[in-house]
Amino acid sequence: MPTINTFGAASARGFGFSSITNTSPPAIAVVHTNTPYVSVYPWSSGFGAKYADASTLPTGTGNGVAFDLTGTAIAMAHGGSPFISAYPWSAGFGTKYANPATIPTSVTYSVRFNANTLMVGTSTNPYVLAYPWSSSGFGTKYTNPATLPTGLVNTVAFNPAGDTIAAAHSTTPFVSVYPWSSGFGSKYANPSTLPASTGNGVAFDLTGSTIAVAHTTTPYISVYPWSAGFGTKYADPATLPTGTGQSVAFNSNTIVVSHSTSPYVAAYPWSSGFGTKYANPSTLPTGTGNGVAFDSNRTSIAIAHGVTPFISVYPWSSGFGTKYANPSTLPTGTGNGVAFYPS
Repeated sequence: MPTINTFGAASARGFGFSSITNTSPPAIAVVHTNTPYVSVYPWSSGFGAKYADASTLPTGTGNGVAFDLTGTAIAMAHGGSPFISAYPWSAGFGTKYANPATIPTSVTYSVRFNANTLMVGTSTNPYVLAYPWSSSGFGTKYTNPATLPTGLVNTVAFNPAGDTIAAAHSTTPFVSVYPWSSGFGSKYANPSTLPASTGNGVAFDLTGSTIAVAHTTTPYISVYPWSAGFGTKYADPATLPTGTGQSVAFNSNTIVVSHSTSPYVAAYPWSSGFGTKYANPSTLPTGTGNGVAFDSNRTSIAIAHGVTPFISVYPWSSGFGTKYANPSTLPTGTGNGVAFYPS
């Protein structure tokens, strides 16, 4: 069994600075609008045969998905009570963990792990919930932050070290960031230049020195230096995404935004600012890009999107390669989110 270094957040990146034994082979998970609401496949430069569905399915539209850092658990944010479902994972779903004692009270949209915490973004007050996480499942919910996000949280993200949590949300200031150490610290000051509208996606870069917010109105993406607080917003890219920014992901030298209009994804070189936009993939995603993620090697990029086949994955090496073949068993509806393990 190979040993890998964990990197802070199950969203896609980060350095938790610990060594773990990876007992699960690489996988890609897609959450979607129709039952079974989540589809998981082996991943090795292409899709393997879809894993069997969980014996106890999520109870509504899958909105967000994440593997924990060890690849031994998978969690989904979804549309029906209890609004969050988590399962042991070992090349397949185990028996669903018991629901948390305090469940979210409405639809959840995002879920992320750090080494010992599961964070959830939801649609009603307090908008973000955090639970201790171990191989036993959910612990007792942490106290809400003293200053709540101001509206529906579409995405939560840990920084690489796992000691900062960001939430992209529906009302001004559209992004809220907190220190994290077995509980929420005092909210960091808002950026001096706010995102232009509803925050749909948020991500830290692999060094934790940059934070990006994808949002609903032009310029559709806002990026800031980060060092225990927001720096001055970076200049917008010369070629903007063409519609609502839905999700954002980094590799070491690239930033990618999935968005609502053709070509549905925009990728840029990143080095303390945007470079010239990369050429579009030769085979575009087939609808609104709702989620985007790199694999752990940063050699594949996946977009969950609105029209069949609902998931598109490309080789990545300073640009999009030829799209991988679709999985033999497609997700059953609109792809809302995607995650790789390892991430």
